[in-house]
Amino acid sequence: MRGVAKAASTTTPTVYERYNDRDDILRAVRMRTRTELFAALTRTRSLTQACQRYLEFALEHRHAYEVLFDGFAQPPSLYEPWPSFNLMRLRLAERLGGDPRKHTRLMLSLWSLMHGTAMHLIRGGVAGPLRAQMIHSCLDGVEAIVVQANRTKGKAYSGPKWPPNLILGEASHSKVSDGETDGGAESSGKRSSRSQRKPAFRLRASSAG
Repeated sequence: MRGVAKAASTTTPTVYERYNDRDDILRAVRMRTRTELFAALTRTRSLTQACQRYLEFALEHRHAYEVLFDGFAQPPSLYEPWPSFNLMRLRLAERLGGDPRKHTRLMLSLWSLMHGTAMHLIRGGVAGPLRAQMIHSCLDGVEAIVVQANRTKGKAYSGPKWPPNLILGEASHSKVSDGETDGGAESSGKRSSRSQRKPAFRLRASSAG
């Protein structure tokens, strides 16, 4: 916590006034980054534009981006809002038709491709012509997947069908296993109540690294 206070140009007691512990700070970073990513994506008009802006955002906010997806399938991150995931899933539904929830598996495919590309770019220190080629190869891959999905109308897939009790992007209603019940975020929400207050200083983890 002393390191956080130093980075924020404030005092350790001030940090403790706003956050319980390291987990509270990480939650604040995740929520802020989600809000900023969503704002960036809402300014796009197509799925392809949204994918490109997603990759650009990851490169502009690389440290915050990594924090955002660290343990995303576990509480508390699992039970937090995923506005960008839902927005892109809605864009899929607008293009392919049907309810957005029916495209969750397809959205997971696209998300995995985008996130994998983003992490390669970030961790690999990729720059110049290679960066441009990787970004556009990802966009080409996204388009190919969507075109194929439109041709097959979602009937071609490997492995088991998407189970009805596997729910992503629905905040407290999200589930990744049979043993979970709705409202899983309730306990973690109470624990992190302090982090919902307006912070007394600006968290710098969301800046480009």
